[in-house]
Amino acid sequence: MTSTESLQSRLDEITAQTRSLVQPERLAIMEAHVAELFATGIEDRMLQPGSVAPEFALPDATTGKLVRSADLLAMGPLVITFFRGRWCPYDMTELMAWQEAYAEVREHGAFLVGISPQLQRQNDFTAGQHRITFPLLTDTGCTLAEKFGIAYALPEPMQHHYRSMLVNIPFINGDATWRLPLAATFVLDSDRVVRFAAAYADHRVRPEPSEILALL
Repeated sequence: MTSTESLQSRLDEITAQTRSLVQPERLAIMEAHVAELFATGIEDRMLQPGSVAPEFALPDATTGKLVRSADLLAMGPLVITFFRGRWCPYDMTELMAWQEAYAEVREHGAFLVGISPQLQRQNDFTAGQHRITFPLLTDTGCTLAEKFGIAYALPEPMQHHYRSMLVNIPFINGDATWRLPLAATFVLDSDRVVRFAAAYADHRVRPEPSEILALL
């Protein structure tokens, strides 16, 4: 992996490797889930550009202190990347791409936070393992993700699928709801108006950080 590779090309490499190693019947479970999630219309329900985003105050992974959106927005635009968890290689690849772009985000006078339903200690592990220096915040039960229109509950087949891979989402998130956010990216103006929004039912597709940087 090099910093010159696009994020999507890195994600496509993960997909290709997965398809070469995982049994077809297991791949079919994931493909069916993506199709069913798309069919719910969740992509259309997320906050759209021009909407006013909700305020939030969420605990930071490393300090435990509340990070308030109002404080960040008072100093400049805010980029929010919602991610599902440290167990997802797509999410971690995206976070690392944002880490590479973080200095440029700050040069534009903007701020960046990552938000997931993981417990604070899981976000702390994520930051340490992947050397993430921007704040990672815990959205317990996907409460904030619900307000952004991107929360959903994993159906039983996917719960079983993840359990079979030893991905214990209730343990990681600290609740038994199996609720996750779509991997999503939002850019907010100082008045909380959404300038950019991207979220896909297919977790293998993400917007490029360079696309967001061009808006700042």
